[in-house]
Amino acid sequence: MSFRGDAHKLYLKLTKIHNKEFLQTKELAEVQEIRSFYRTVSTDLLRLVYYRMIKEKNGSGIIPIFVTAIPWFIFLFSSKLQEFLFREGGILWLPFSVIYMLILIMSVVLHFREQAWAGLHIEIIQDVIEERNTELQP
Repeated sequence: MSFRGDAHKLYLKLTKIHNKEFLQTKELAEVQEIRSFYRTVSTDLLRLVYYRMIKEKNGSGIIPIFVTAIPWFIFLFSSKLQEFLFREGGILWLPFSVIYMLILIMSVVLHFREQAWAGLHIEIIQDVIEERNTELQP
């Protein structure tokens, strides 16, 4: 197990295989499939998809709102929540804390994975549009 990013893991994987097998790796085959699809789509539609991906990458979704709003909501009711969770020496606070932290961590990871995928699509779309523009130039 490595704590390095996906880019370094891909690099290590590619160093172990031969050039002919590069596109057979799951990671690169997936990117190739996305690129091949976008090459079949009209430029106007690509631009619309591009705009939507920009929105996604900028994080104007529910997860950032969830990550920032829930802690403030809990803070507003902290005295009542403390009374409920710590009453009579109970350990109700433990499952609450674990569940809350798991949901928070999963939400943040999901958000950044979505942003990464949106970034990948944006780059591919830009490359396809740029290829088309250079083909049209004399």
